[in-house]
Amino acid sequence: MENTELMELITKVIPYGTVSQGSQYPEVIVPAGKLHDAAEQLRNLEGQPFDYLINMTAADFTDKFTVYYHMESTQAHNLVVLKADIADRDNAVVETVSDIWVTAEFFEREVFDLFGIRFKNHPDLRRLFLEDDYGFPLRKDFKDEVNIIELPN
Repeated sequence: MENTELMELITKVIPYGTVSQGSQYPEVIVPAGKLHDAAEQLRNLEGQPFDYLINMTAADFTDKFTVYYHMESTQAHNLVVLKADIADRDNAVVETVSDIWVTAEFFEREVFDLFGIRFKNHPDLRRLFLEDDYGFPLRKDFKDEVNIIELPN
């Protein structure tokens, strides 16, 4: 299936999202509150379910966080990126997708550890690499007083 056909199909099942051609793959941008539903729709997409979560990460844009999910349909060999913006930096929370893709469990723990984004209903949300009181080093406002590491804005 060509990317244009895939984007039309995704638009039908996720009408609340913005579907466009990214630099490499089709991208679906959804509101943070609809992330779980969109992930479920993509996982169960008729004819080419996106059954393999390749990667998940986040980015800090100073005024918001964005979470990124890269997934593949192993049947149709298509790739798509699901994105959601989180505007509330002080209470950055989205629903977990670990009930949809088990691999999301550790990806989400890593994002929590490095950005402080919480994943509601995650089965084991705890720090993966760092101490509980260390802070979140991939946030733009992170300051490490002990090691004197400061990220430029």
